[in-house]
Amino acid sequence: MTNLLFLCSRNRLRSPTAEQVFASYPGVETASAGLAPDAEEECSAELVEWADIIFVMEKTHRTKLKRRFGAHLKRARVICLDIPDDYAFMQPELVALLERKVGAVLG
Repeated sequence: MTNLLFLCSRNRLRSPTAEQVFASYPGVETASAGLAPDAEEECSAELVEWADIIFVMEKTHRTKLKRRFGAHLKRARVICLDIPDDYAFMQPELVALLERKVGAVLG
Protein backbone atom coordinates (compact mmCIF):
# COMPACT_ATOMS: atom_id res chain seq x y z
CA MET A 1 0.00 0.00 0.00
CA THR A 2 1.33 3.44 -0.98
CA ASN A 3 0.28 6.44 1.11
CA LEU A 4 -0.38 9.57 -0.95
CA LEU A 5 -0.64 13.00 0.67
CA PHE A 6 -1.97 15.90 -1.41
CA LEU A 7 -1.15 19.42 -0.21
CA CYS A 8 -2.34 22.86 -1.24
CA SER A 9 -2.88 26.07 0.71
CA ARG A 10 -6.28 25.81 2.40
CA ASN A 11 -7.34 22.22 1.62
CA ARG A 12 -10.61 23.38 0.07
CA LEU A 13 -10.32 22.80 -3.68
CA ARG A 14 -7.27 21.17 -5.25
CA SER A 15 -5.98 18.76 -2.61
CA PRO A 16 -9.44 17.48 -1.53
CA THR A 17 -10.24 16.92 -5.21
CA ALA A 18 -7.05 14.90 -5.61
CA GLU A 19 -7.76 12.92 -2.45
CA GLN A 20 -11.22 12.02 -3.72
CA VAL A 21 -10.07 11.21 -7.28
CA PHE A 22 -7.41 8.77 -6.11
CA ALA A 23 -9.24 7.33 -3.07
CA SER A 24 -10.46 4.36 -5.11
CA TYR A 25 -7.18 3.90 -7.00
CA PRO A 26 -5.83 0.37 -6.38
CA GLY A 27 -2.96 -0.01 -3.93
CA VAL A 28 -3.07 3.49 -2.47
CA GLU A 29 -4.36 5.26 0.61
CA THR A 30 -5.01 8.99 0.28
CA ALA A 31 -5.13 12.04 2.52
CA SER A 32 -5.11 15.77 1.93
CA ALA A 33 -4.24 18.83 3.94
CA GLY A 34 -3.37 22.49 3.65
CA LEU A 35 -0.29 24.44 4.61
CA ALA A 36 -2.08 27.68 5.57
CA PRO A 37 -3.11 28.29 9.20
CA ASP A 38 -6.76 28.57 8.11
CA ALA A 39 -6.78 25.27 6.19
CA GLU A 40 -9.79 22.97 6.53
CA GLU A 41 -7.37 20.19 7.54
CA GLU A 42 -3.97 21.60 8.46
CA CYS A 43 -0.88 19.58 7.58
CA SER A 44 0.79 17.86 10.52
CA ALA A 45 4.07 16.08 11.21
CA GLU A 46 2.11 12.84 11.57
CA LEU A 47 0.65 13.17 8.06
CA VAL A 48 4.07 13.95 6.59
CA GLU A 49 5.60 10.91 8.30
CA TRP A 50 2.68 8.72 7.13
CA ALA A 51 3.13 9.64 3.47
CA ASP A 52 5.21 7.74 0.92
CA ILE A 53 4.61 10.37 -1.77
CA ILE A 54 3.61 13.98 -1.11
CA PHE A 55 2.10 15.87 -4.01
CA VAL A 56 2.21 19.66 -3.67
CA MET A 57 0.24 21.84 -6.06
CA GLU A 58 2.77 24.70 -6.35
CA LYS A 59 6.49 25.29 -5.78
CA THR A 60 5.66 27.60 -2.85
CA HIS A 61 3.97 24.64 -1.14
CA ARG A 62 7.17 22.58 -1.42
CA THR A 63 9.12 25.46 0.18
CA LYS A 64 6.61 25.77 3.06
CA LEU A 65 6.53 21.99 3.53
CA LYS A 66 10.32 21.75 3.78
CA ARG A 67 10.55 24.77 6.09
CA ARG A 68 7.88 23.52 8.50
CA PHE A 69 8.30 19.74 8.27
CA GLY A 70 11.84 19.18 6.94
CA ALA A 71 12.78 16.97 9.88
CA HIS A 72 9.81 14.70 9.11
CA LEU A 73 10.51 14.32 5.37
CA LYS A 74 12.99 11.49 5.77
CA ARG A 75 11.37 8.98 3.41
CA ALA A 76 8.63 10.72 1.45
CA ARG A 77 9.12 11.73 -2.16
CA VAL A 78 7.88 15.29 -2.76
CA ILE A 79 6.48 16.01 -6.22
CA CYS A 80 5.27 19.40 -7.43
CA LEU A 81 2.30 19.15 -9.79
CA ASP A 82 2.41 22.85 -10.87
CA ILE A 83 -1.37 23.23 -10.69
CA PRO A 84 -2.45 26.84 -10.01
CA ASP A 85 -5.35 27.77 -7.75
CA ASP A 86 -7.67 28.33 -10.73
CA TYR A 87 -10.12 25.46 -10.30
CA ALA A 88 -13.26 24.62 -8.36
CA PHE A 89 -13.66 21.47 -6.26
CA MET A 90 -14.05 18.45 -8.58
CA GLN A 91 -13.97 20.68 -11.69
CA PRO A 92 -13.59 18.30 -14.68
CA GLU A 93 -10.49 20.13 -15.97
CA LEU A 94 -8.83 19.80 -12.57
CA VAL A 95 -9.73 16.11 -12.36
CA ALA A 96 -8.26 15.49 -15.84
CA LEU A 97 -5.07 17.38 -14.94
CA LEU A 98 -4.66 15.41 -11.71
CA GLU A 99 -5.31 12.08 -13.43
CA ARG A 100 -2.67 12.88 -16.06
CA LYS A 101 0.02 14.25 -13.72
CA VAL A 102 -0.44 11.95 -10.71
CA GLY A 103 -1.23 8.97 -12.93
CA ALA A 104 2.14 9.40 -14.67
CA VAL A 105 3.89 9.07 -11.29
CA LEU A 106 1.83 6.09 -10.12
CA GLY A 107 2.13 4.26 -13.44
